[in-house]
Amino acid sequence: MRRLLLLLLFALGGCEVYTPPFPGEQVRSGESGKNLGDMTPHEMGTAFATVAHAVDLAAEQECRARTKGVNCDFLIQIDRNPDAPANAYQSLSRSGRPVITFTRAMLADLENRDELAFVMSHEAAHHIRGHLRRQHENAVSGAIIFAGLATAAGASAGEIAEAQDLGALVGARSYSKEFELEADELGTIITHQSGYSPSIGVLFFNRLPDPGDRFLGTHPSNHDRVKVVHRTIALTPGLN
Repeated sequence: MRRLLLLLLFALGGCEVYTPPFPGEQVRSGESGKNLGDMTPHEMGTAFATVAHAVDLAAEQECRARTKGVNCDFLIQIDRNPDAPANAYQSLSRSGRPVITFTRAMLADLENRDELAFVMSHEAAHHIRGHLRRQHENAVSGAIIFAGLATAAGASAGEIAEAQDLGALVGARSYSKEFELEADELGTIITHQSGYSPSIGVLFFNRLPDPGDRFLGTHPSNHDRVKVVHRTIALTPGLN
């Protein structure tokens, strides 16, 4: 099995070798250890490596089962910038490899391994569902439509360029909330297959400010996200 390249792991301190749970082997909450926020840098690095290994195995399995011709070789890493704001996100390397990045501030906001696995699985689900590609396609479509409308209205070259930029923004955000809910659904399954509890992991939403239902907002309400997770647990064999 490929090795996980955890870019900041060495900066956080040396790491003992731990045996992660097998995919599908549920970790009881009492075995999840101390809160991440209470860990030393060394312990944090070890916990991250353990969870990342388990999620990588489960995410790759789901990716290969659900896609064709998609790179399923995940790279899960910690952001090198120690001052980066709290964030976890999925991107692609120049070679097309899916990359999941956590900032140190984000790790400090997570209380336990279940929450870490849940957020990590959510980001992996974005890749499996092809959200970056679909977002790009929506942005291109929006840019073309808005530029066309501006051109038809007799706008100047500068105004057409501004309309194109606005169209790309609107297009990129058109289905953002749906994408987040799709990632929550599949992320719930990956979390369980990783050996962690999505029922515990979803509690992370209870501490997040609710984005509400804003126009062109990128995230759905926390209530809707929790509802999707619990529905997925109830409807998916083996999760409830």
